[in-house]
Amino acid sequence: MLPPDLRSAEAEAITAVQAALSGGAKGLWTVELRFEGLRILPLALRLQAALSPAQPSLRLLCPDAGATALAQRDAPDFAARIASLRDQMRLQQADGGSEGVLLLVAPSPADYEEVEQVCALHREAVVLLNGSLEDAAVGIGSVARQRRKGFLSGWQSAYALIPSGDGALRRACPDPWELYRCDPDGYRFVAHFDQKPDPEQQALALAGECGLGLGGNLKVMDAFIEGLRN
Repeated sequence: MLPPDLRSAEAEAITAVQAALSGGAKGLWTVELRFEGLRILPLALRLQAALSPAQPSLRLLCPDAGATALAQRDAPDFAARIASLRDQMRLQQADGGSEGVLLLVAPSPADYEEVEQVCALHREAVVLLNGSLEDAAVGIGSVARQRRKGFLSGWQSAYALIPSGDGALRRACPDPWELYRCDPDGYRFVAHFDQKPDPEQQALALAGECGLGLGGNLKVMDAFIEGLRN
């Protein structure tokens, strides 16, 4: 079922990340809480504090120096384990790589190259919190396809809670993806998926026996075109 509030979602995310990391092997994991107006840095610091007892070497990485300084100011007890992507790259270049779990905070498409390099030289797991590494400006050519098939396709979802106009997607590792429909009196479970459902799969599941209709088909086509752009 869907969590009733943000703190409940955070608790689910922590449990899911712990489950994802329990294997101890190198892996690329995502955490997505896609709420409009969400303050990502306080959320990241709470996740770092909650995960650190089990992962004492966990480092939180911010996209730039300004965000890093702000995080260090707001979490002085963890300041020594908060750095920027460039800081981590310099550490890896000096040491030939890095260890310990990394928590990357909301990198943008502009940070793609740095994120890819950091992950390539890291020997343990990486958790990406509300990342957005796809770049619409890249277009639909060979570069975009290569990125999707390569680095970006290697990420697995540890936790996701993604609302939409018609419903919400939820995934908490190791459970499957869940789709909920937004009805006038609340959210109702619709279907399970082994893999993250694409917009067409979601639309078909939400429509049920009634079918998509013209409006639904137009939404699917819009989502398909947007996917090509990304």
